[in-house]
Amino acid sequence: MNNWLKGFVCLALLSLMGVGCGKDEKSSAERDAEIKKALQEGMQKEKQMYEGMQKGVENLEKAAKEQKEKK
Repeated sequence: MNNWLKGFVCLALLSLMGVGCGKDEKSSAERDAEIKKALQEGMQKEKQMYEGMQKGVENLEKAAKEQKEKK
């Protein structure tokens, strides 16, 4: 009976460790997804900022050209 109890305890511990590892893998996958999403959002914001800067430069060039034509 004593050996059976030891076997049961070992099996229970291994099962708990497996469940714990499963949670780590899941949380790791969730973290990876969050990181990927944050990177994509950052890239999108950077692209929008770059496009805004391009428009600003175009507007400045246009204004400078108009100023030059007036003189």
